[in-house]
Amino acid sequence: MRLIRLELSGFKSFAGTVELPFESGVTAIVGPNGCGKSNISDAVRWVLGEQSPRLLRGGKMEDVIFQGSTGRRPVNVAEVSLVFDNSDGSLPLAYQEVVVTRRLSRSGQSDYLLNRSPVRLRDIQDMLRGTGLGADAAVVMEAKMIEALLSEKAEERRALFEEAAGIGLYRDRKKSTERRLEETAVAAWRASVARRSASTRCAPSASASP
Repeated sequence: MRLIRLELSGFKSFAGTVELPFESGVTAIVGPNGCGKSNISDAVRWVLGEQSPRLLRGGKMEDVIFQGSTGRRPVNVAEVSLVFDNSDGSLPLAYQEVVVTRRLSRSGQSDYLLNRSPVRLRDIQDMLRGTGLGADAAVVMEAKMIEALLSEKAEERRALFEEAAGIGLYRDRKKSTERRLEETAVAAWRASVARRSASTRCAPSASASP
């Protein structure tokens, strides 16, 4: 699996439709201050499901929609897509090319799409877990992530390395299974208590029968 293209439309400073191709190797984006470099990393974070406007350098989620400028009117919809080459079958989909899209309108309607078909955010996150693009992965490195790597807290370093190594999915599945087992144990205990209580109430009636 390889990222081959980033498509933006109406996202922050990208008023029109822009396609950024990524060739094999390392791609560097350079430019003067204020040209929109950080908006590209924000777009990657956003399309992967970021829910915090603060981490996207905004006050509310609608701030990601192009607000207008001297020569351009505001737009009503922001849309970002990540296009992956899946010819190696890394993603569990029968497509050579996989497109992950997020769309937001000023009315507040938010949509996630997988190859242009509506899906839930959870569906996208589950698909990407184990690839290094999971919700907790170091896809966009920030100062706080570097601090976590250098932290004396082993659990913080472990969480980052586990996600980057692609085992975060199995860790989450383990937690989910353990939670369901606990819920089942509680339900079984309550059923047992209810059965004993019912037996106690029925006992006098049974003894009073001729």
